[in-house]
Amino acid sequence: MSDLFRSEHDGALGNEIEGYLLWQATVAEAEQRARDFTLPMEWLTTSQRADIEQRYTAESLRCARADLERIAARCRSLRAEYETRYQLLRRRCVVWTLTLSIGITTFREILTLL
Repeated sequence: MSDLFRSEHDGALGNEIEGYLLWQATVAEAEQRARDFTLPMEWLTTSQRADIEQRYTAESLRCARADLERIAARCRSLRAEYETRYQLLRRRCVVWTLTLSIGITTFREILTLL
């Protein structure tokens, strides 16, 4: 049982680490895009360039976060939908199995009475 808990805990930790690394990659990409955006603007002062890059990065990260939240919401929605469908399918299988078992048992009893 402790192995099961450990593997679930390790999986959650792995997901957190993966999420952190993916977010850091998103931050690095946003910063690079901000630098690329301001590169042709040679007339900017250093502080103006830094300000524009910081605003560009912040806006990019805000958009990325909104996208991730929409994706997560859709994933939760799909998971709920599939869980509902799975439960329905499972109930159908149980009902068919019970019906078939009762039918076979009844048929056997009828044959033994004859």
